[in-house]
Amino acid sequence: MDIKELAFEHAPVGLVLLEHRIIRQCNRHFATIFGDTPDDYLNIPLARYYPSIEDYRRIGADALAIMRKTGRYADERVMKRRDGTLFWCRVRGQSLTPEAPFQRGIWCFSDLSKERPLVQLTQREREVAILTCRGLTSKEIGLELGLSYRTVEVYRARLLEKFQARKLAELVAKLSGMPL
Repeated sequence: MDIKELAFEHAPVGLVLLEHRIIRQCNRHFATIFGDTPDDYLNIPLARYYPSIEDYRRIGADALAIMRKTGRYADERVMKRRDGTLFWCRVRGQSLTPEAPFQRGIWCFSDLSKERPLVQLTQREREVAILTCRGLTSKEIGLELGLSYRTVEVYRARLLEKFQARKLAELVAKLSGMPL
């Protein structure tokens, strides 16, 4: 094994080569994070590891828009292991084909489950949580999601309760994994 193969295979983060969001190659750490061996992941759609097809489509659309401008994308999101359990994951990607960002890219995945325990959220609660962490007000979130700001406040109140946070700043810190 040459040095490049060694670096890829033994990197301390999960690495994966994607073509059109299909796994073409992954390292051991990626397989460990998601629950199998690297050979089990060849030619598997990445969609399998999202909590829902809606998450896959929404995050893909957001990533594509950003990658068309910068060639890179990064976020923290909930992903799904092969056994169906959900966990927080840090994801970073670099397109190798800037003219068509999803044609080929290298992506890294880091398991955040030890730093950020998973709280069961509905799809709408996840959307409100993500937009809250982006700094949007209740009115701005309402416009983005087609909800009244009062409905957004109800979702935020549920998030505060689920995360045992007393105020919005504490909720954002818990959602972003910041030490308290």
